[in-house]
Amino acid sequence: MSRKDSKGMFANVLGNLDNGPVDARPAEKASSSPHLQKVAAGVRQIQERGELAERLLKDGGYIAELDPGLILPSGITDRFPGAYDEAAIADLAESMRERGQIVPGLVRPIKDDATRYQIVYGRRRLAAAQKLGLKFKAIIRALDDEEAIVFQGEENSARNDLTFIEKCNFAFAQEKAGFDRATISASLSTGKSHVSEMIRIASTLPQPLLQAIGPASEIGRRRWLELVEKWIAFPRAHELVEELLNNADASLPSEERFALALSAMFEKPSGLRPKAVARETIMSKGMKLAEISYGNSGARMSFAKSVPPDFVTYLAGQMETIHDAYLKEIKAKPKVERS
Repeated sequence: MSRKDSKGMFANVLGNLDNGPVDARPAEKASSSPHLQKVAAGVRQIQERGELAERLLKDGGYIAELDPGLILPSGITDRFPGAYDEAAIADLAESMRERGQIVPGLVRPIKDDATRYQIVYGRRRLAAAQKLGLKFKAIIRALDDEEAIVFQGEENSARNDLTFIEKCNFAFAQEKAGFDRATISASLSTGKSHVSEMIRIASTLPQPLLQAIGPASEIGRRRWLELVEKWIAFPRAHELVEELLNNADASLPSEERFALALSAMFEKPSGLRPKAVARETIMSKGMKLAEISYGNSGARMSFAKSVPPDFVTYLAGQMETIHDAYLKEIKAKPKVERS
């Protein structure tokens, strides 16, 4: 199939997904199925990547099937470690096993070594090809450092899974490598002021902390800025966050690890409980109801096995009323002036 034919096919598929069947009755709406929306997003990415590949070919690139072992990694990555692990690329590898590599990656020749190349974009496709023992389909084009980083970023814009903090790290890595702000802005398709903010976030928060949190796909700009401000304002942040994340369950989702880090930025109110108390048992008529544990991530209540599920449901239904009563009591208490 020619590129022109495939481009037309993509457009037809997108049109059908977005607008619904042409013979649909007026009262019927286009499908809002999450599966179809996911398919549409995938087709859009393939179409956008195909257009980028088409431009590269017009400008002198050519497609070849390469041994993955001949391709060196880039010095500037745009994803967190683990993004190319076997589990992370399982779905992509399965797709490539069934249908082959639909969209080529981009590599550039290594100077003074005619047999080797450096990856510009398509790292996950490269990892999947390596896992499957397949050749890696790639456009080969001679690029200088600035051109390579801009193409890498432009291909990123065709993806919907690169998170905000990964973009921040990508910008900061370019800054450290000596790229100017104009190049960084072009690679991220954004303005210089936004780039400055992204670099501030990634340079303020230590890399070990960012790697411990992970990509946090559901966490956007506003909450990362909140973490930065609290990191700067709270002197014990380094100590608390390091302790917290070291003790956190490694299986916690990235978003929950972010929440743990953010929770450590708040100074705990004094006088709520003695520092030596780590656990508290709640009893009623000689029966253990629950145990409360206090930790850096907050307080947790665990009900005893003997507690009926209906009671837990009843308590959950009363929680809002109890919390409102607590707030009223706090507001009614006279404020103590500090000397």
